[in-house]
Amino acid sequence: MRAAFFKALKERAEDDGDLYLLTADLGFRLFDDFKEAFPERFLDIGVAEGNMIGTACGLALSGKNVFCYSIIPFITMRAYEQIRMDVAYHDIGVKLIGVGGGFTYGLEGFSHFGIEDLALMRAMPNMSVVVPADPAEAEVLARISSEFDRPLYIRMGKTGEPLIHDGPPDFRLGRGMVLAEGSDVALLAVGSMVKTALDVRKTLSGRSLSATVVNMHTLKPLDTGLVKECALSHAAVFTLEEHSVIGGLGSAVAEVLSEISYGGLFRRVGIPEKLCGHVGDGEHLKRRYGLGAAEVAELIINNMENAEP
Repeated sequence: MRAAFFKALKERAEDDGDLYLLTADLGFRLFDDFKEAFPERFLDIGVAEGNMIGTACGLALSGKNVFCYSIIPFITMRAYEQIRMDVAYHDIGVKLIGVGGGFTYGLEGFSHFGIEDLALMRAMPNMSVVVPADPAEAEVLARISSEFDRPLYIRMGKTGEPLIHDGPPDFRLGRGMVLAEGSDVALLAVGSMVKTALDVRKTLSGRSLSATVVNMHTLKPLDTGLVKECALSHAAVFTLEEHSVIGGLGSAVAEVLSEISYGGLFRRVGIPEKLCGHVGDGEHLKRRYGLGAAEVAELIINNMENAEP
């Protein structure tokens, strides 16, 4: 996914002489082509994420189109104050790229889990929050973000994400994407869980449950109209995210549903506040926390069977 994003970004840089790429001592080999083509517009700030954000703001205020890159715990947590004070409060168009969403770097342990970032960035004033679900969306988002002139946080995985689109997706900021339509259950998913939601839909179909799958790639601004449409047309709504159940997609959707007094079944599917003592690769940890397709399908079926008539 990230390779598709930065390949497309390099192509944009060929036409935009003001496009700069900053990294905090990460992305080895990923940026070789960009660095070779535009050495004066590639800056490795070192292990100093706060300084990277400050430098990015200075460049942006000088008319440059700036992207910052690091893994999620470093760019969203180490530099949180600088993002808040320099980027968000001043509404400066710096684009933040965080890789390693959820348990992507699970083998590196708890310090590398990316499971609170959506909550942190969603709370930032003026900050838009976007999560592409596959390389095709990442490629389109690179072009969109290069023309975006306000604060933007983009969450990605790393490599090897499966394609969910056969061709270029109709990807628009702030507009959810209905990937499959059903009548019983609405599955609102983000990022890696979009593919999971599509797999879950197949299992539910075998149990006579018809599911709508929505890719809620833009967490902020949320497509509240689409959320309301799903609520009005489905007896149950489930949110799926490889993120804490606190502050992410589930919380954002819950806010909308509570304001319209939704009377159906609603459940947040994500990572609980209390973590277990496990480390391992991403797929192992997703299953351990009940985020595999089989585990999610079972949870939904159990909830539907036990729901009040």
